[in-house]
Amino acid sequence: MKEHIVVLGGGVIGLATAFSLSRRGYEVTILEKTTCGGQASGAAAGMLAPYSEISEDPDPFFTFCLSSLRMFKEWQQDVKHASGIDFEYTESGSLHVVYHESDILALESRIAWQKQFGSEAEIVDHNRLKALEPNLSDDVVAAIHSNEESHVFAPDYVIALKTACENNGVNIYENTGSITVESWISSLVLKTEEGASFTGDRLVICSGAWSNELEETFDIRIPVFPIRGQICAYELGQEKVNHILTSSQGYLVPKENGTLVNGASEDIAGFSTTVTEKGISRLVNWNKRMLPFLERKTPFHTWAGLRPATQDGFPLLGSLEEHPHIIFATGHYRNGILLSAKTGEAVADIVSGTGLDPETARAFHPERFS
Repeated sequence: MKEHIVVLGGGVIGLATAFSLSRRGYEVTILEKTTCGGQASGAAAGMLAPYSEISEDPDPFFTFCLSSLRMFKEWQQDVKHASGIDFEYTESGSLHVVYHESDILALESRIAWQKQFGSEAEIVDHNRLKALEPNLSDDVVAAIHSNEESHVFAPDYVIALKTACENNGVNIYENTGSITVESWISSLVLKTEEGASFTGDRLVICSGAWSNELEETFDIRIPVFPIRGQICAYELGQEKVNHILTSSQGYLVPKENGTLVNGASEDIAGFSTTVTEKGISRLVNWNKRMLPFLERKTPFHTWAGLRPATQDGFPLLGSLEEHPHIIFATGHYRNGILLSAKTGEAVADIVSGTGLDPETARAFHPERFS
């Protein structure tokens, strides 16, 4: 009889986990309180850009992100094949720009440690930048050019993941409302608001920003908190943008549908996903310094999603020490899309008995705050 895994949460991490488990022959059920991908996942810009996102040092989180990036080319093909749905996956490369000569030294330091991990990035000066990105502002003095970074169209990716899960026999229950873990030590029983009951052999917590609600249940600290990320998008029209563009202020990501995604303005607002004038103004006020043509444009779409941030910035990933049938895979902050491939396979490895490498297991241990 196949082992039955219950995945609590149907965001991109929950879907990726269910997909990986189903490919290895496990019976899988997803329980989602609203709709799959309805929070941080579907609202993401879809960046696969660990070099741009992580600038300080090569900690375990960076190496985990880089591993996921390098899995993604094959992973996205597997998702497309299993779902029968195509979605945008663009190996655009990226440019991380600076505006002052004094910042070039920081770029050199950043490239130095990134090259230790196989990066072929280089610093490009102003004259060469114009050939790569003609619409870039004359204020930009230099940039790190990385060919390896990519992006997906997040809404379609989430739809494809969900369909791939369904095609693999995963049972998906949406709009369940609040889910209570009735018992979990000797037997696993979960109940929905309407009283529907679900049992299984193992539970994987992929609840994102709502994971903190389970602290009392499992008697451990789960410091995962919602951070509202506000994003806007422009119609590009005749203008052309070739790369992911990042700076200390945020990012701009061109999509195949002719739009440009601009993010992200972050604030603490509980579980509110309301878009605010102040939040979008933060984006509009800096983006024209990178792409001057945006001065003439107005965002045609604005939205917000909740990012599950942890106290130390690392996700919770792994089994409880005394109860290994309870597995956490949550707290991926703004890297859920990027980390979906690696996390899904990591959870499947844990269930299969392979486990995580020691460094990752220590850094991401779900009981490290208790």
